[in-house]
Amino acid sequence: MSDHLSGTRAEADPAIDLADLYVFPSPSLEGRLVLVMDVFPNARPGALFSDAASYRFRVRPAAIAADHPGSLFEVGADEYAFTCTFSGPIESDVGGEVAQWGTCVLPDGEAVAFQVNDERGGEGQGVRVYGGLRLDPFFMDVGKEVQTRTERRLAFLPKGTNTLHDVNVLTIVVEFDVAGLLGSAVGAVFAVAAETVTAGPYPIRLERLGRPEVKNVLMSENGVDSANKVVDLRDLYNEEDPFRPGPQHLAAYRSRLNANLAFFDGLDGKLDWQMDPGGTHPLTDLLLADFLVVDVAQPYAEDSYFEIERALLEGRSHATCGGRSLDDDVIDTLYTLIVNAFHGPRVSDGVDQATARSSREFPYLAPPNLDPPQPVSIPSASAS
Repeated sequence: MSDHLSGTRAEADPAIDLADLYVFPSPSLEGRLVLVMDVFPNARPGALFSDAASYRFRVRPAAIAADHPGSLFEVGADEYAFTCTFSGPIESDVGGEVAQWGTCVLPDGEAVAFQVNDERGGEGQGVRVYGGLRLDPFFMDVGKEVQTRTERRLAFLPKGTNTLHDVNVLTIVVEFDVAGLLGSAVGAVFAVAAETVTAGPYPIRLERLGRPEVKNVLMSENGVDSANKVVDLRDLYNEEDPFRPGPQHLAAYRSRLNANLAFFDGLDGKLDWQMDPGGTHPLTDLLLADFLVVDVAQPYAEDSYFEIERALLEGRSHATCGGRSLDDDVIDTLYTLIVNAFHGPRVSDGVDQATARSSREFPYLAPPNLDPPQPVSIPSASAS
């Protein structure tokens, strides 16, 4: 739930509320890439996807400019979209249970049908698709993270409490053969984002998601951004194209990130990041390029979130696949990055894994909890 309740629109309809995005090479099948989009946090048995929205993965070739170390990724204009839509509830012939069907349209236009909650999923040429209820793979001590920002000190405990323990999400999993579906000329590095949009001929973006906790942590209101005290920037940010943010609100996003990143840097009582003369933090532009970056030429790695971006900042070649695996401890990575730039001990929230670890086989996420606890109360994303 790293993106849970990231704006008023998401609060209004949990079925379009993006919770997490994961991208990783298949652990068991060479040359295949896995895309995972989680929605509907705190979903209970019987939860359904919206039949009024499209759930879309957007994939673009990316490259690192070899002659400009430390610069941003160069993201190509070619795009490969995987768009999933769902039927309304259908009464099954078996016991009168309610069923739902999904359709995933691939970049080449092929449509793959699948029944929600069928572990076999649907198959097309070089692709498998699953949609349904699974255990939430995200893990985090949300209360201590909010307390850290509220009290302006690192409040994490050596052994934290996983706020998402035993809760479910609705998930969409797409696994595909990269060369077979996208062609061998596209390369091995990709930028990936997820979004929910209204269904129909004139789609309106409802939410978008790239890296975890960009909106709810990095762009949260912590009383340090003097330029933006009224407008919830997350609603505006959700409307932006992940690969082409418009210029209208860019200065506001940059102001919020510059202020917050300086705030996080000081939580351990020392400064590890050097702002430039204009007051821009070294991470600001990189984070505004808000998508996951994965290298399918590298083998699956469990703890490689942000490694490609770190290599870019440091002017070196990356050593892992990057992206984000289901078991990746992204909160520890994020907080270590923003607090001490990896120049000190790992900053941990004290939670090291989800309720159950993921599988190395399709559909990867652990089976759902059929008797989940009451909906998790997530503290406000804005510390005050």
